[in-house]
Amino acid sequence: MKTIDELIGEGLTGKRVFVRADLNVPLDGAVITDDGRIRAVLPTIKRLAEAGAKVIVASHLGRPKGAPDPAFSLAPAADRLGELLGAPVAFATDTVGESARATVAALADGRVAVLENLRFNAGETAKDDAERAAFADELAALADVYVGDGFGAVHRKHASVYDLPARLPHAAGGLIATEVGVLKKLTEDVKRPYVVVLGGAKVSDKLGVIDHLLEKADRILVGGGMAYTFLKAQGHEVGISLLQEDQIPACQEYLARAKERGVEFLLPVDVLVSAEFPDLKTKAPANPSVVATDAIPADQEGLDIGPKTRELYAGRLADAATVFWNGPMGVFEHPTYAEGTKAIAQALTDSPAFTVVGGGDSAAAVRILGFDENAFGHISTGGGASLEYLEGKTLPGLAALED
Repeated sequence: MKTIDELIGEGLTGKRVFVRADLNVPLDGAVITDDGRIRAVLPTIKRLAEAGAKVIVASHLGRPKGAPDPAFSLAPAADRLGELLGAPVAFATDTVGESARATVAALADGRVAVLENLRFNAGETAKDDAERAAFADELAALADVYVGDGFGAVHRKHASVYDLPARLPHAAGGLIATEVGVLKKLTEDVKRPYVVVLGGAKVSDKLGVIDHLLEKADRILVGGGMAYTFLKAQGHEVGISLLQEDQIPACQEYLARAKERGVEFLLPVDVLVSAEFPDLKTKAPANPSVVATDAIPADQEGLDIGPKTRELYAGRLADAATVFWNGPMGVFEHPTYAEGTKAIAQALTDSPAFTVVGGGDSAAAVRILGFDENAFGHISTGGGASLEYLEGKTLPGLAALED
């Protein structure tokens, strides 16, 4: 992959550089609740602007239906980017229309503009190659050079990620270069013991990565909603906990394979249970019970790993040389059920291992729970992209950046 160092060396003054970023930040109305993804792409944008480029930043946000929707506008992200840059950022109110063309035409050297949400145009996510190509042609007309730096979207075969680089001279931004370098440390010449911590709601989201990591990891620690399907696969009652019945056979197969391969596969030994899901808006106090995982009441659901499991998992992380963590251990958005996720984060910050937080909710949890991001080896900006890379899949957005 060509790097932005090479682009800058060739000279960018006056050139229109299209940066495909990932500004898909969580919003509460028009308020950004976590600006981590904006800050992650900031160094690339700054370097291009300092090199005299006219920087055109584009991204998706949420899942609009291929048409403008004010609830998914990138205007708050553009405002925040301007604050972080300490300089005005122009905002185009469409993607390739009159506003985009006028905004780009008015852009001075070293200045930055943000286009409106790419997914407001149906061509961005179209399954039809011709429809995607037509939108990519319109985007290409706005720029002279393409820089891919939206790692959170590189697993998508979308117009701005996959089709556009083929139409312009292209390079990988600093964020993508960093992300790929980190993921190679998790797949090539890994330092051991290699421990993987997996959480989150659905076991189906993690099947591919479990399948692949059973060949590479020394230990796999499981928590979150996905743990209950594994517990059910062992024959335990899980009450009204999250459960994917159709995935029980796959879970049984993975447990058997782990045993055959000598991979330590740990499930919670105790959990916090309640008959009611907590109120995440008011954060009203909750009164859970702690029960062993072989004693979950039929009318209650597991919402976090228990204290014995926290201690067990922290102990199995203590001697690790490499750790990959993806997915919270419970409903961390509520203080009562955040302790399991906190325990994993704390164990990683205490560890001398190379620690990678694999994006998504686990990255958000680190920030929401107040941990210093610098205490981790790397916090990824792309949960789904990280998982697919670790599954050994070819990611369209990375393939498109290859020379």
